[in-house]
Amino acid sequence: MIKLSKMHKRLLALSAVMPMGAAMAQTATQPQLETVVVTAQRRAENIKDVPVSVTMLKDERLDVLLSGGQDIRVLAGKVPSLNIESSNGRTFPRFYIRGYGNTDFNAFASQPVSLIYDDVVQENGILKGFPMFDLAGVEVLRGPQGTLFGRNTPAGVVKFESAKPNLDKVEGYYSLSVATHNTINLEGAANVPLSKEWAMRVSTLRQHRDDFVDNTFTGAKDSLEGYNEHAERVQFLYKPSTTFNALFNVHSRTTTGSARLFRANLIRQGSNDFADGYDFTKIGTNAQNGQHLRTNGANVRLSWDLGAVKLFSITGYEGVDDYLSRGDIDGGYPNQPGVPFQVETAGGLSYLKQYSQEFRVESKNAGPLNWQTGVYWFKESAEGLTDNFDTAGARTSHLVSHQNNTAKAIFGSLTYDLSSDLVLRGGVRYTNDKKDFRTVTNINVPQTGPSTADADKSKANWDASLTYKINPDVNAYARVATGFRAPSIAAASAAVPITVADAETITSYEAGIKADLFNRRARANFSIYNYEVKNQQLTVVGGLSNANQLINAAKTKGRGVEADFEAFITPAFKVTAGGSYNFTEIKDPSLRVATCNASRCTVTDPVDANGFARIDGNALPQAPKYTVNATARYNWALENGNLFVLTDWAYRSKINFFLYESKEFTGKSMVEGGVRVGYNWDGGKYEVAAFGRNITNTARIIGGIDFNNRTGFVNEPRQFGVQFRGNF
Repeated sequence: MIKLSKMHKRLLALSAVMPMGAAMAQTATQPQLETVVVTAQRRAENIKDVPVSVTMLKDERLDVLLSGGQDIRVLAGKVPSLNIESSNGRTFPRFYIRGYGNTDFNAFASQPVSLIYDDVVQENGILKGFPMFDLAGVEVLRGPQGTLFGRNTPAGVVKFESAKPNLDKVEGYYSLSVATHNTINLEGAANVPLSKEWAMRVSTLRQHRDDFVDNTFTGAKDSLEGYNEHAERVQFLYKPSTTFNALFNVHSRTTTGSARLFRANLIRQGSNDFADGYDFTKIGTNAQNGQHLRTNGANVRLSWDLGAVKLFSITGYEGVDDYLSRGDIDGGYPNQPGVPFQVETAGGLSYLKQYSQEFRVESKNAGPLNWQTGVYWFKESAEGLTDNFDTAGARTSHLVSHQNNTAKAIFGSLTYDLSSDLVLRGGVRYTNDKKDFRTVTNINVPQTGPSTADADKSKANWDASLTYKINPDVNAYARVATGFRAPSIAAASAAVPITVADAETITSYEAGIKADLFNRRARANFSIYNYEVKNQQLTVVGGLSNANQLINAAKTKGRGVEADFEAFITPAFKVTAGGSYNFTEIKDPSLRVATCNASRCTVTDPVDANGFARIDGNALPQAPKYTVNATARYNWALENGNLFVLTDWAYRSKINFFLYESKEFTGKSMVEGGVRVGYNWDGGKYEVAAFGRNITNTARIIGGIDFNNRTGFVNEPRQFGVQFRGNF
């Protein structure tokens, strides 16, 4: 029998855990960072070799963010240049990368950031909020990804990959957390080999929070801000040989609870401070509030290894059975001081059906040249609605619109090793995108202009890059890429006709360095970029008429830098850090937009004789100039387990809520932090932890509505909880 020293025992105990998602490949005295494998180029590669600014979140670094029942918005600021927000609460998230996104809340709104879940694009904003559970990882790809991913990716891609079934053994996990306001997060997964050729993985999520906000107008205690959510995913793997496998995926989601709470007179006039008397746990509203959502989907991924090439087929379906979100848009009650009139609205989807099919062929050459090529088809049919209600809650208007969207594309890319140290990549994609839109029902909605609209656009996009291996541990790259977002159509509203925004295009230049340092005990990535968007689609929201219409800006410019760093300071102490500088600017002297009532807010842009603000030179909405994120984890290896403490922090600078600028509708800079203290044992099989989110109880106004009063909505309050997790 070999006797181990106390130091060896501690090193073995330390190697049983994976702090911050990094499995530690042990050297004699020092752990190393694991190799991060990403699929940013549609094939598995070392992140260091990929000529794209990309960040991967996985394992504990991802799990710690989700322990308290958070939805997808929790990823905002956790990687460089990424922001996510929503005026609909847990549904309909809006994504921004490098300051480039879309604030549109229309049921048919498109976004320049594409969300891809298990290789299937989630085009509609409602689909983008599918919960995060049992994930292999999340990749954030910054900059245009139009060649290999297509489907409206000029700003970038957020890519989710579920944990997959395997034929090896029965295994899985279970996790339960209980936190403030009886917030419960229960999730688990089980992998079950069914035979030598078949395996199944079942994953589930249950989330709940009690209502805890009082309605001071009705006197109802604990009547708002709760939710119930459950989601399921079942996957079957069929692998009869080493040359063929099939993966079947069925998933669904059901959500009920409060819609976003809009708060009347939240902002002190002449500033962006909270008005006196603000209390998160109290709101006065006379209107109904709530939302419900049911989605379902399925996909089939097939792979054939034909020797010289591999063939892939990805077939996807996503559907929304029912979605409605109803809230008090004025944020107050009748005759409330400062609230001139009452507005209660609802919006949603009666149904949505999305189908997609991709065939892709990938070479397996041993020589310097490799390639991939494919075809893509997408079809969506959806029916959206908007309603208005009077102070008694009776519906006063009803608008139903229908849209069909069909897209077809052909694409190809190649990689050529010019030498052992220099690699050339390039690709091209040709897309045709068609939309047909019509008003189906119009009850008491003043609509001008025609009741139908259509758009048809074709575009070729391309990218080219060079990667140079400075030494075995350091790569430098340069990339130029173009992107394309298809035309968008918005329904009529408030005497505004159906509006159509023309296609937007982007040309982006990027260069960066990716390095493994100190014998792979540290890793650093750095990138610098510059882009120009032509005909950017912008959404004019609000103003005195509460309009919602689409416009195009002649140009938008963006530039910035991004950095990622992670390192083992000691074998027991690991840190990560990231940051970005994102400068955006609208360049169109002709653009003017409606603003809030000058008696209720302070517009800082030049205003013309008609009361419209010039937005030339303004930053894009929801685009912080600076973001910083950092984590630190310290581990104490004990005789029978590991005690650890982990903290994570995210900072963003101020943001503008709308296209025009004003003192009131500018969000202050924000810092939010979390902490987790826990103990795991039995080789990491079991873990118990206490955690806190937003531990400083930072309160910020993060969005607003400008047409009535200084209405706003706020970030999530502080939360504390405990969690138990087990693996089998």
